[in-house]
Amino acid sequence: MYLIVDTTTDPAWNLAAEEYLLTQRSEPFFRLWRNADSVIIGRHQNAYAEIDLDYVERERIPVVRRMTGGGAVFHDLGNVNYSFFDLRERRFTDVVLEALAALGVVGSCSGRNDLVLEDGRKFSGTAVCKHGGRVLEHGTLLFDASFDRLSAALRPRPEKFSGKAVQSVRSRVANLSSQLAAPLSIEAFIAFLAQHIGDALGCTPYAFSAEDRAAIAQLRAERFGAMAWNFGASPACRFTNVRKFPAGLVEVHFDLRGGRISGLQIFGDYFFTRPTEEFCAILEGCPYDRNAIAGRLLTVATGDYFSGIETEDLICIFFPSPIPGDPSACRRSR
Repeated sequence: MYLIVDTTTDPAWNLAAEEYLLTQRSEPFFRLWRNADSVIIGRHQNAYAEIDLDYVERERIPVVRRMTGGGAVFHDLGNVNYSFFDLRERRFTDVVLEALAALGVVGSCSGRNDLVLEDGRKFSGTAVCKHGGRVLEHGTLLFDASFDRLSAALRPRPEKFSGKAVQSVRSRVANLSSQLAAPLSIEAFIAFLAQHIGDALGCTPYAFSAEDRAAIAQLRAERFGAMAWNFGASPACRFTNVRKFPAGLVEVHFDLRGGRISGLQIFGDYFFTRPTEEFCAILEGCPYDRNAIAGRLLTVATGDYFSGIETEDLICIFFPSPIPGDPSACRRSR
């Protein structure tokens, strides 16, 4: 088995590397890697129903869809990811738990492929994917992650979205750094895992070649860095929202198909001088993205369709309602 200790922190590149090692290589690999701030969602999840879209947009946190199942997770540089690629399915979490035990951390497997402490708090989640006789098992290790940013980014408002997408299961979580008898930097923690697990599996160090990197970069550009994959691959779902403005109540209903608005209907007691159906036609097929919607409405006299309601506030209707007191709230709540 080969060992890769990756220093790239671009989440789209790292997820592309996962697919490359699974589908384009035949050797067994053990890989350690980290992502900069990002939300990583499961293969069949509805991205819009899993995240606080206002928060991730404001903080410029990328949302990347992985090829394995399971729920949405928040990654930052305090989170260490591990991956095993092999020709047969085996329980690689055992060797991870053995490495942690050597540091004095007692953990066990629980529930939906989670690793937990003795008090039940989760510090790792795993997922498995198979391709052409090869198996990928990868997971996370919360070492010194920001729970504040995790909670803010993964703050779904599922009442706005209805569909059959896989929903994340939220758990109580803990950082491994708080469980160690002696302080350890995350770099030292990664080095320890590489040494301990690498020795247990008989690993040989491996560095990506220029050919490897070119293939991974292509996958990143074509898939993992593209909105069509990360948001467009979300299962079809129905979005509904209603807002009460001084100028009247506005209620929107539309389908999200392939990450685009479809079948938009708007109801309410607002006043208008142009037909609402005309406004709906303008947004038909528009990517479900704040900038894309704003772009389509840029040259439209929205006041003709919704008297007394400003364009910025109209755009807000198309996204889950901000939590009261959230600084990202629309102007209506200021």
